[in-house]
Amino acid sequence: MSDAPSDQGRLSAILSHPLLRMAIPLTIMLIALAVLRDLSREIAPAELIAAVRSYPWTAIALSTCAMVASYVALALYDPVILRGMKTPDMPGWVPVLTGVSSMAISNLLGFSWLTGGAIRYRIYAAFGVDIAAVARLIATSWIAFALGLLTLLGLMFTFHPTGMSQVIVLPRLPETILGILILTGVVGLYIWTWPGGRELRIGRLSTPLPKTTRGLTLMVIALVDLVATALTLYFLMPADLAGNFVYFFIIFIGALGLGFVSNAPGGLGVFEATIIAALGGTGRPDLLAALLVYRLIYTLLPFTIAALGLALAWTLANRTMAGAAAQTLRRAMRPIVPVLMAAVALLSGAALLLSGDLPTTAKRMEVLQDILPLALIETSHLLSSVAGVMLLIVARGLYRRMRRAWLIAMALLSAGLVASLLRGIEYEAMIALTLAIVVLWSFRDAFYRVGLGSALHLNARWVITVVLLFAGITWIGFFAYRNVAYSQDLWWQFAWGGDAPRFLRATVVVAVVLAAVSLNALISRAGTRLPPQPIPDTVRHLVAQSSQTDSAMALTGDKRFLIAPQGEAAIAYADTGRSLIAKGDPIGDRTAGDALIWDLRDMADRMGRTCAFYAVQTDYLTAYLDMGLQVVKIGEIARVPLAEFTLDGPKRKDWRHAKSRAARDGYVFDVIPAAQVNGHIAALRIVSDAWLALKGGAEKNFALGAFDPDFLCHFDIAVLRHAETGRIASFANLLQAADGSELGIDLMRYDPATTPAAMDGLFADMMLWGRDREFDWFSLGAAPLAGLENRAHAPVWNRVGGFIYTHGARFYHFEGLRSFKQKFDPVWEPNYLASPGQLQAARVLYEVSLLISGGLRGLRRR
Repeated sequence: MSDAPSDQGRLSAILSHPLLRMAIPLTIMLIALAVLRDLSREIAPAELIAAVRSYPWTAIALSTCAMVASYVALALYDPVILRGMKTPDMPGWVPVLTGVSSMAISNLLGFSWLTGGAIRYRIYAAFGVDIAAVARLIATSWIAFALGLLTLLGLMFTFHPTGMSQVIVLPRLPETILGILILTGVVGLYIWTWPGGRELRIGRLSTPLPKTTRGLTLMVIALVDLVATALTLYFLMPADLAGNFVYFFIIFIGALGLGFVSNAPGGLGVFEATIIAALGGTGRPDLLAALLVYRLIYTLLPFTIAALGLALAWTLANRTMAGAAAQTLRRAMRPIVPVLMAAVALLSGAALLLSGDLPTTAKRMEVLQDILPLALIETSHLLSSVAGVMLLIVARGLYRRMRRAWLIAMALLSAGLVASLLRGIEYEAMIALTLAIVVLWSFRDAFYRVGLGSALHLNARWVITVVLLFAGITWIGFFAYRNVAYSQDLWWQFAWGGDAPRFLRATVVVAVVLAAVSLNALISRAGTRLPPQPIPDTVRHLVAQSSQTDSAMALTGDKRFLIAPQGEAAIAYADTGRSLIAKGDPIGDRTAGDALIWDLRDMADRMGRTCAFYAVQTDYLTAYLDMGLQVVKIGEIARVPLAEFTLDGPKRKDWRHAKSRAARDGYVFDVIPAAQVNGHIAALRIVSDAWLALKGGAEKNFALGAFDPDFLCHFDIAVLRHAETGRIASFANLLQAADGSELGIDLMRYDPATTPAAMDGLFADMMLWGRDREFDWFSLGAAPLAGLENRAHAPVWNRVGGFIYTHGARFYHFEGLRSFKQKFDPVWEPNYLASPGQLQAARVLYEVSLLISGGLRGLRRR
C-alpha cells in the first residue's frame, strides 16, 4: 500500500511529460496519413489536379453558400448567450466579430478549445467580462451544439430516413424507441429549464443552463451550423459516393469527431482518411479533390477574408483613433491580432513548404531556363523550404507580440516571395505571400514587445503543431512523387526537371532545422532574466523617509527599480523570466506610486511578462483592482501595539523568565548604531553561521534579508551581548519607520551555544526598547497563508491555501510560526497578492518561492 502513491505519482509524471504529450497526437496523425496514403495509392497527381480544375461552378457556389450559412450561425452563438448573462455592456457587433474570427482561426489551426477559447477570453476581458463568464459562454455553446446533434440523431432514429440503416444497423423497433428516448430527454431538459436558473453538474464541474426560449434558439443555431457545415462538403462530393444526405451526414459527423480527438491541426489527415474509408472512395481522385476544395472553402477562404477584413479595419481604426467607434474597434481587435498573425505565419510557411514539395510547371521552368543558372534554381528551392519551416517556428513569436519576430517574419516572407519567383514563377504562392506581407504590415504596431529572448524558441504545444504540419505537408510530397523509383542517385541529381531530388534534399534540410529547434526548445531554459541593479541613492533616501518598515526590503541587493521621474516614488521588483514581481507597495509619494504601478504593468506587457505585486497591504488595493488585477489573500501580518506593552501578567511570564535568564547568564541588551555595524560584522557572522548550521538551511532573498554586510549596514542592530566577554548570543536588524510609527525586524539569528534565552530574551528587550522610544507598533512580520477561510463556499484560492496551511507542516511550519507570534497578542492585518488572475496566483507564488529560496535547489532545502 505504501508504494501506491509513489507509483501513481511516477505514472502521472510519465503521462504528463512533454515528450509523451507531443508523441501521442503526432503518432495519431502519422497513422492517419499512412492510412490516407494507402487509400489514395492509385491516384496520380495529374488526375487530382484535373479533378480539381473540372469542378462545376454551380457546385462551388452551393458549397460557398453553405459555408456562409454555417459561419452566420457561428456568429450568432455569442450574442444570444451573452444576452442571457449579466456581463458589462459592449457594442452589439463585438460578439459577432468574436464568434466569426475565433471560429475562422480555430477551424484552420484546430485546438478549438485553446485557440477559439483564448480569442474569446481576450476580447471579452477587454470589455470587463471575467474568465468565469467566458467559460460559461463556451460551455453553453458546446451544450447547444450537443443538444442540436442529439436532436438530429433522435429525429433520424425515430423516423428512419433513407440511408440511415446503411450506417447504423438496428432493428426498426429498438431504433424507434432509442430515437424517442433521445428526443424525450432533450424535451425534458427544456421543460426542466423553463423557469430558468437551472445548473448542470458533472462531478465537481457545473455550469448554468439557459432558460428554455434561449436554449431553443441556440439549438436551432446549432442545427443550422451542423447541417450547413456538412452541406459545404456534400455539394462537392461525387454523386455516386455521397448517396443521400442522411447517410453522408452521419459519416461526416464521425469524421469531425475523430479529427477533433486526434489533436491534429484542423483534424488534418484524420478527417480525410475517415471520409475516404467510410465512403469506400479508395483510389478516387474526385473524392480527394472534393476534400481538398472543402478545406479551401470552409477553412482557408473564411480565414483569408477574416485576416484581410481585420487588417483593413485595424488600419482604418489607427487612422481615426480620435473617434470612439475606432477606439472600440481597436480594443476589440487587439486580442485577436497575435493568434491571427500566428495563423498567417503558419499558413504562409505551409504554402512555401507545399509549393516546394510539388512538381513545378514545365512551361514556367522553360522560361527560367533561358535566363537563370541551374544553381540559382536549386538554391532558391532549398532556401524557400527553409524559409517556410522558419515561418512555422517564428509564428509563436508573433503570437507573443514580439517585435523581432515580426521583423524576422517580414524578412522570411520577402525571401520566400523572391524564392517562389526564382524557383518556378509560382505566382499562386507569390499571391499568398504578398497578402501575408500586407496583413502583417497592417498590424505592425501591434508587435511592440522586446527582451523576450529568442523569437525561434518553441514550447511543447507549438512543437506539436509545427511537427504535425510538417508531417502532413511532407506526406503530400511523398504522395506526389510516389511513382518515382527511389535510388541513392536521386540525392545527387541536379537537373531542370529534377523535382523529386529537390524535394528529398529540401525535406532533409527542413527536418534537420526543425529537429534542432525542437530539441533546443526541450532542453533550454526560459527567457533571459533582467539582472538586479545597484541600489540608487534615490531609493536609499525614499526608504529612509518611509513610514512603512517593509520598504527596507528594497535594499536587499537582489532587485531592480522603477523610479518616478522626479524621484518622489519607487518600486522594487525582480524579474523571474516569466514575471515582473514587485515586493510590496510603491515607496514614497502616493500619486507618483499610482503612476509607477501602471508603468510596471506596461513594461511587463512590452516584455511579455506577467505583472504581479507580492505582499501588499490595503493602501493601493484600489489601484490594483482598477488595473484589472485579481487580489488574493496570502497571509497575515502580526503587529503588536507598544503604547501599553509590558512584561507583567501571566501571559508574559515566559518573556519575563527569558529576560531574567539572559541576565543571570551574563547577557545584556544593546543596540549597535548603523554607522558602527561594519566593525561588528565578524562577530555577527559567527552567530549567523551557527544559526544556519542549526537550521540546515541557506540564505533567503527577495522578501527577506540575508546576512550581507552591505544590507545590514543600513540598520541599527539589536544584540544580546555577554557583559564580560562581549560574545554576541543573538541579533536582529531594526527596521524603523521615519515617522516613529512602527518598529520591526527582518533578520534575527542566535547562537545555540550561548544561552537558552537568546531569542526570547532579545524579543522582550526589543519591544521594551521600542516602547521607551515611543514607537506605536512592533511588526513581527508575516505568517504565510494564515487567516484564509477554508469553507465550502469560500473562493477556490482560499480553500487551497487553507488546506496547505492545515496540512503542510511537512514542508513549512505555518501553524507553528503563527502560534509563536500569537503569544504577543498582536493585531493581525491581511497580506495580499495582486496578480492577473486567481489562476495565475499559484504560479506567481511559486516564482516568489524560487526568488526567496534562490532557485529550485534552495527550495528543496526549505
